[in-house]
Parts: sequence; C-alpha cells; structure tokens
Amino acid sequence: MALEIEHKFLLANDSWRENVSHSVIYKQGYLSSQATSSIRVRISDKQAWLNIKSATIGTQRSEYEYEIPLSDAHEILDGLCLKPVIEKTRHFVTHENHLWEIDEFDGENVGLIVAEIELDALDEIFAKPDWIGAEVTQDVRYYNNNLAKNPYSAWRDDV
Repeated sequence: MALEIEHKFLLANDSWRENVSHSVIYKQGYLSSQATSSIRVRISDKQAWLNIKSATIGTQRSEYEYEIPLSDAHEILDGLCLKPVIEKTRHFVTHENHLWEIDEFDGENVGLIVAEIELDALDEIFAKPDWIGAEVTQDVRYYNNNLAKNPYSAWRDDV
C-alpha cells in the first residue's frame, strides 16, 4: 500500500516566488469523490495519471497512482469528470532539504494558493519557511476533490 504523509498550509506572503526551481501546469478532474475515497485523472504536460486516494482527512492517507495514455486522460476529463475541472500551476521550492509544492489555482479556484509538504514519516521534523502561514491540513475545503465540488470562488469572505 502506498502512503502519503502531507501537510497543507496557506501562505503568509509571496517571497517563496524568488526560490521556485520550476513549475508545472496541471489539469485534473474527479470521476468519483465519496466519503471513503476519490478517483481522479490528472494531466501534466505530456503525461497523465489515474490516482486513487483514501478520503481520510489529516496528514496520512492511502494513495495509488498509475500512468495512463494522454489521449484517454483528455477524453475522461472532457466527458466523464465532475465539473469544474481543477486547473493549477504547481511551483516547486526547496527549503532546508524539503521540497515544498505550492499550488496556485486558476479557473473557478483562482486566487487560492496552498503550499504542501510531503514527509517520509509522521514524526518527521521540518522547518517552516517564513512565507508559510496557517496550517489547513484538517480543513476539508482545501482538498482538491472538495474544490471541484465547492470552488474557492463560491466561498464566503470568511476564509
């Protein structure tokens, strides 16, 4: 079983931008999003994947990912996935030997930027850069499968 250990954070400022090593544009859609799991298709440049994640909220959950043909992924996104499709640019920033993935959303989630760090162990210690704000790992609104159902543009101003 594949295991993902991840923390999600809002950003305190834009100073992370000066340390971006590279960026990738993603387009992803959900075939299913239930109480137990989500199934999504993701396209990045010339690659595509089918991803299955447990719906456990928190820092640790099961995750499985399989590469699929790009043409199949386009057909699935266009014809089978729930709308809206998630559009985002993922920026990669290394800070004190940890890779941070910063998702800058477009489309119906424009304006939302979330930083994530994946760890190898639940008790792994990591340094928080000064551009990291509040942790939102436990807040279901920030999970991509929920952003597909309830986009950031539809949230009230109490975020």
